[in-house]
Amino acid sequence: MAKRVLSVLVVDDSAVVRQAATAILSQDPGIVVTVAADPYIALEKMGRSRPDVILLDLEMPRMDGLTFLRKIMTEDPIPVVVCSGLAARGTAIAIRALEEGAVEVIAKPQLGVRDFLHDSAAALIEVIREAAEVRVRRREVAAPVLPRHSADVVLPPAPSTPQRRRSDRRPGQTDVVVAIGASTGGTEALRTILTAMPEDAPGIVIVQHMPERFTAAFAQRLDQLCRIEVKEAASGDRVQQGRALIAPGNRHLVLRRHGAHYEVELADGPRVSRHRPSVDVLFRSVAQTAGAHAMGVLLTGMGDDGATGLLEMKRAGAATVAQDERTSVVFGMPKEAIARGAADQVLPLPSVAGAILSATRA
Repeated sequence: MAKRVLSVLVVDDSAVVRQAATAILSQDPGIVVTVAADPYIALEKMGRSRPDVILLDLEMPRMDGLTFLRKIMTEDPIPVVVCSGLAARGTAIAIRALEEGAVEVIAKPQLGVRDFLHDSAAALIEVIREAAEVRVRRREVAAPVLPRHSADVVLPPAPSTPQRRRSDRRPGQTDVVVAIGASTGGTEALRTILTAMPEDAPGIVIVQHMPERFTAAFAQRLDQLCRIEVKEAASGDRVQQGRALIAPGNRHLVLRRHGAHYEVELADGPRVSRHRPSVDVLFRSVAQTAGAHAMGVLLTGMGDDGATGLLEMKRAGAATVAQDERTSVVFGMPKEAIARGAADQVLPLPSVAGAILSATRA
């Protein structure tokens, strides 16, 4: 089946970037590129022909990219991929762009931008095509092709054992661990869940697909909003009540037992399900380490990362939840998990926090 022809609008005040992006994206015969030097010109062109995807800089004259992004998402939502030097200099603005509805954020360097874009050509085309499939929602006015690996390359599978039940939990053992995986749309979904957690919430470990350097700023922002502590994970961090640990970009997150409690460990290794950190790696480690003393939650996202791991958690006796299609920005990862029989419950996002508290206090 032939790929559909996509219309991509490149909005950037740099003529070099506009020329390079046009040359790169036009390598795909199924992509038609138009350009605009600022958001006002972009709006004029969008009025004549609505693009399928927008590739957007954040630092521009007359109207900054963040304001333009907010305008798009509140008036006529279109998938937006941010490609900005601001993302490299100040990661907080990149997190803000994701919160405002950007599908992906690419940090471009201040020097050698043309070479960077050409070196990243295959990955940029893939991101644009994936972005075109995202169902973006109207927001209320307010605030490279990679080889596929399984989790085996980071964490060997456990020997086959009979499926366990939650009733297999033994009294006196460590508190229940909640493992959450998310990708596109996950920043907002995680904020919804974590801001609903009370101070004595169970220990939470999280993989959110996000570029390196962004996760620290994301964790800091959530920490300011939540009653629980939220931090970027470091090796040796203890998993405990009232704390959520977020995997750093470009590192796998693994759960380990240390005496009577759990700790996390950061690991290198190949990308798994095209991601590092990978939800499958985290979920497998939780299945092997915590078994029935765990709960797995798979949220919105492209692809299938986490589907296999959630099934392993379920077979190890953990309670499992997948986000439903209606509230998912991209119903990819949860859909795959549901299709494999990995989810005990399929829930809308507003119900997930309550389900976590009910399951872990049962």
